[in-house]
Amino acid sequence: MSRVSKVAMAAGVIIAAAVGVYAFSSSKAVPPTAKGSVAEKGHGSEGVEMSDVKVAAAGIEIAAASKGTLRDSIQLNGILQPNQETLVQVTPRFPGVVREIRKRIGDRVEKGDLLAKVESNQSLSVYEMLAPISGTVIDRQISLGEYASEQKPAFTVADISTVWVDFSVNRRDLPRVKLGETVLIDVGDGGKPIEAKLSYISPIGSSDTQSALARTVIPNDDLRLKTGLFVSARLILTAKEVPVAVKSEALQTVENRTVVFVRNGTKFEVRDVEIGARDPEQVEIVFGLMEGDKYATKNSFVVKAELAKGSASHDH
Repeated sequence: MSRVSKVAMAAGVIIAAAVGVYAFSSSKAVPPTAKGSVAEKGHGSEGVEMSDVKVAAAGIEIAAASKGTLRDSIQLNGILQPNQETLVQVTPRFPGVVREIRKRIGDRVEKGDLLAKVESNQSLSVYEMLAPISGTVIDRQISLGEYASEQKPAFTVADISTVWVDFSVNRRDLPRVKLGETVLIDVGDGGKPIEAKLSYISPIGSSDTQSALARTVIPNDDLRLKTGLFVSARLILTAKEVPVAVKSEALQTVENRTVVFVRNGTKFEVRDVEIGARDPEQVEIVFGLMEGDKYATKNSFVVKAELAKGSASHDH
């Protein structure tokens, strides 16, 4: 073999070896996509297909991301009470026998309306018991033919166009509670919370409950509020405006990431979000959503379940 041939052969071996080394290093630098990863499943881009009919059947509610007000608050429990400043107990002027009753519990009366007639034991004459104010009869303690005493109220008439809400404030929260602060009251009937201001804080506390009474007066023009019923409320201490907020129930966790399911046509997209401040109802979204984006709120876990079904089918 000539010297030139030997040189050419050696050069070919070196080039072949170099190509092999490059191919091996390239295969290590770009590994195949791991089975079951988010990239392979495509959940971030594809999302979950759900028709409007299916969304409605699942009870999924859709809302729009928007500006919000986050509130630092104290949770309070209270009870609806008659406004004692617009309540009058009607007592017989003289003891005697009840001869006639004109009004019963729940009846609306005007000032001067006849409530009942009583035959006096002293003069044996019949006198009338009249409503001292306009309002509603909320209690009656006499019956026809029975003896009525001036020692016991026969009727209670109240103007129920306003009611008291009495709250029990725990002693640890008392230093934070001030007159004039805003209270959002949930009366438990599914309606919109009622906003009011604290108008009274008791100067003394209860030794039994280690709490003190705080009160607000609220209108009851539509008679929505029934005295004697319990309510819950949030006493607002501070309020912070944020540019984008969603309801707390919209947040879900997918593969250890905090996400919101954004509605796009008939599809829910998995949107990673960064959250900021929050209160019991709303969460600030620092990154991941824009104002106006529509997202799943109530029953958003159903979308997560549908996402899991898609993951299982891809794994098979």
